[in-house]
Amino acid sequence: MKIAVCLKQVPSTSAPLQLDAATRWVREAETAFETNAADNNAVEAALALRDQLGGEVIVVSLGPERATEALREALAKGADRALHLVSDQAPGLDPATVAGLLAGALTAENCDLVLCGLQSDDQGHGQTGALLAEKLGWPLASIAAALEVDGAGKARVKRELEGGWYQWLELSCPCLVTIQAGINKPRYAGMKGMLAAKKKPIAKTPVTDYPGGQTRQAMDELYFPHKTKQTRMLEGSPEDVAGQLVAALNLRARP
Repeated sequence: MKIAVCLKQVPSTSAPLQLDAATRWVREAETAFETNAADNNAVEAALALRDQLGGEVIVVSLGPERATEALREALAKGADRALHLVSDQAPGLDPATVAGLLAGALTAENCDLVLCGLQSDDQGHGQTGALLAEKLGWPLASIAAALEVDGAGKARVKRELEGGWYQWLELSCPCLVTIQAGINKPRYAGMKGMLAAKKKPIAKTPVTDYPGGQTRQAMDELYFPHKTKQTRMLEGSPEDVAGQLVAALNLRARP
């Protein structure tokens, strides 16, 4: 079985962030980056299936040169090879553009299964996996809490729904599954794996043309939440208080 896993490198959740001069992204040179948490769980799910069924695990990432670190980490854990779509514009690309570029790289691979993290820890769109499935023309199962694949090319996915409910879906491969963070315990990359990763291939493809031309989404401003405290007591009858509350929250009163 050939399994591809899409990785994204995001600013570290434990490191202090500083904004660039345009306040549209972080200062890359002064920011620590790490592999997105849910993507680590997707890598572990792929490696576990490969260990069970045999085959190959390919990791693919769209990002600047620093994204090589995330790919090397996945190779050290046991992935077989990597694809790196090199683009300095990656942090500003919308999910549809990213999905189109990933689809272009993965179509030639003829994978049986593609795994993505449910959403990224930085921008948190949660759309790239679904759009990638659409561009590949594959069935999709999202919010996966468990994943099973048999030798006949059938995938069973346990999806988490609202209110504590779960749903089991059966899909025919090839298919795409988005993985929740925390569904498994990602393995560590030992010294032996790190040394082996240096010999594993990373195919780099510079990206200069983007599907559909320019990205259709732009980040106007990135800022830290403003911390303010204000207490206002609302007085009057329940009807008066409700009206004041609606006005304060700038909500449209319904008839």
